[in-house]
Amino acid sequence: MVIKEAKFLMSNTKVEACPAPDKPEYAFIGRSNVGKSSLINMLTEQKKLAKTSAQPGKTQLINHFLINNEWYLVDLPGYGYAKVSKSSRDEWRRMINFYLQKRENLTCVFVLIDSRHEPMAQDLDFINHLGTMGVPFVMVFTKLDKQSATKTDSTIAAWQRKLRETWDELPQMFRTSAEKQVGRDEILNFIEEVNAQMQNQS
Repeated sequence: MVIKEAKFLMSNTKVEACPAPDKPEYAFIGRSNVGKSSLINMLTEQKKLAKTSAQPGKTQLINHFLINNEWYLVDLPGYGYAKVSKSSRDEWRRMINFYLQKRENLTCVFVLIDSRHEPMAQDLDFINHLGTMGVPFVMVFTKLDKQSATKTDSTIAAWQRKLRETWDELPQMFRTSAEKQVGRDEILNFIEEVNAQMQNQS
């Protein structure tokens, strides 16, 4: 897939205020500081499309971007950041849950995982929650450039073992580095293939 145009549309906290659900939608989410904004900017080849910050928890809204006038990319608030109030965390959780349950054109959720960390409870909880709701998702391991390929292999293997404890079928997994431009083609080709399948079914 060639990204010819990527533009910011809107930010909000309510599903009913999101753009009309007339295009496939792909949402990106992960623990705070997982490198989500950097990954989105790498995918779209726009350095400032998604706001990056040294301070985790920067994204606090549902952010919609229109790609090639064909599909929506959604930047969701990160989870697991402790330095915001409990009431704020609860509010974000409700907002994200409502979005995941009610957004009828949501096609796939990209769950971002820091490739340097073994399976963590908050990531596992969120993935299992997606399974309970029946929301399609894939996993994206970020920050490959921060460690050796052997360490990344070890982390992903640990994740596969952990998921097999409760999942019959493992989700598709991508390896990425925003810094080194790794994984861009694989993710965009996946989105292109899913969009084509949906078009053929309509």
